[in-house]
Amino acid sequence: MAPSKIRIATASPSTQPTTPETLSQIAHLARRAASNSIDILLLPEAYIGGYPRGTNFGCVMGSRSAEGRDEYLRYFQAAVDLGDIVGEGGAGGLERWVRRELVGDEVLGQGQEGDKGEKLKNRRGDGTREVLEKIARETGVFLVTGCIEKAGGSLYCSVVYVCPKMGMIGKRRKVMPTAIERLVWAQGSPATLRAVSTVIRGVRINLAAAICWENYMPMLRQSLYSQNINLYFAPTADGRDTWLPLMRTAAIEGRCFVVSSNMCVRKDGGKQQAKTNGRPAISQQPQQKQQQQQPDAIAIADPSPITSDGRRSSLVTEGGFEIALPSPRSGSRGHPKKIRRQSVFDEDGNEIVLPCCNEQGDVEVEAEAEVDDEAVSTTTAKTSSSSAAPAQVPKLDSRKTFNIPVIDRSTGTKTEEDFVSRGGSAIVSPFGDVLAGPQWEDDEGIIWADVDFEDCIRGRLDLDTAGSYSRNDSFKLTVEGLDLSPLPYH
Repeated sequence: MAPSKIRIATASPSTQPTTPETLSQIAHLARRAASNSIDILLLPEAYIGGYPRGTNFGCVMGSRSAEGRDEYLRYFQAAVDLGDIVGEGGAGGLERWVRRELVGDEVLGQGQEGDKGEKLKNRRGDGTREVLEKIARETGVFLVTGCIEKAGGSLYCSVVYVCPKMGMIGKRRKVMPTAIERLVWAQGSPATLRAVSTVIRGVRINLAAAICWENYMPMLRQSLYSQNINLYFAPTADGRDTWLPLMRTAAIEGRCFVVSSNMCVRKDGGKQQAKTNGRPAISQQPQQKQQQQQPDAIAIADPSPITSDGRRSSLVTEGGFEIALPSPRSGSRGHPKKIRRQSVFDEDGNEIVLPCCNEQGDVEVEAEAEVDDEAVSTTTAKTSSSSAAPAQVPKLDSRKTFNIPVIDRSTGTKTEEDFVSRGGSAIVSPFGDVLAGPQWEDDEGIIWADVDFEDCIRGRLDLDTAGSYSRNDSFKLTVEGLDLSPLPYH
């Protein structure tokens, strides 16, 4: 009997103005995920509580301002209390927290007069843990989400694993905040890197998370591979074009599926839909139509490679470059001649159209150019719809505001949308193939892929970095407080 495929998903939503609103958005996303038969959904780093991009909390070397302290107060108040403790080295209560065995978790119940005072479970924290557990339980979706957690007087950048049947089965805290993150986030203990295991429709899934630039720490990645994980989560705040190659490296290196999630944040905070080629993306579509497009890797976006005016779908980058997505052979040699700009094809069959607008935003064209559908078809035929990654955009700095040109095809008018963070969520196979994404400039969609976890074993025929390829007789890895024993396959 063939093993069941598991549908894993990710998205790029931005934190809402208040924590209750963010929790409400998680419930909405989980319901949408459930309606599309998604089993596991990853949400971004610091999604609950927020990523304070662009602020310095009034701090310079040797000085802190009163306004910055007030800003930190507001940020601390927006963080969630999951009922955990600080713990040694920022480890929290670990398994005692998971099992609700911390002091105060169980108290003598105060019943009505005459009751014998049975022991009742006391809710530690602010109720966020219970809300997330309820969302997972009611939707049947296994949730993995980043959050800013407060314990004692410190904040931690954390990730929680929320099982529909068992509630929170694990939580980890970022061990190495990056740069100015260290100003407001305490260091978590490496003991929290312990992977967790769950079973979905008879498939054993061993999962763990590396948060943002922890993924650039080779020994941290190895500590996860050593636990025999087959699902690697990478919630992040990094939306640069260097991120996806790192995710592909981790997938190949660990022979595991890798899922990454980064927020798409608009400068004005508006809830506009993402745009592709000047047209709004479709947030939902019939499942049958999606499966016809790509059976194993689905993105909730416009599936049509051809627009109503006969042009192929494309993205326009910050520098004014249009990147045309691969399209099937149209066979429409009888179409009227199309005005085309100069373009080149890369080795993956993606057409890159050269700058098309002058300083006034007018389109500059070649009068007699024509689309050679046959040539395009021949070039793009080499691209597999189930494994090839969409074209990448030129390098951008995710810590700046991006003015993304959107061109109106009918008039040639160029407008701009401002993004503080462009997203870039993606799913990668154990062989490094991009199964879904990267999801750019889309804060509403969900992307997913149907995966066979036995591919992880197939990949270990020639590469097992925690076993036959590790040379553990010569290279030794120990992590303080962390058990590196591999989790079971079944």
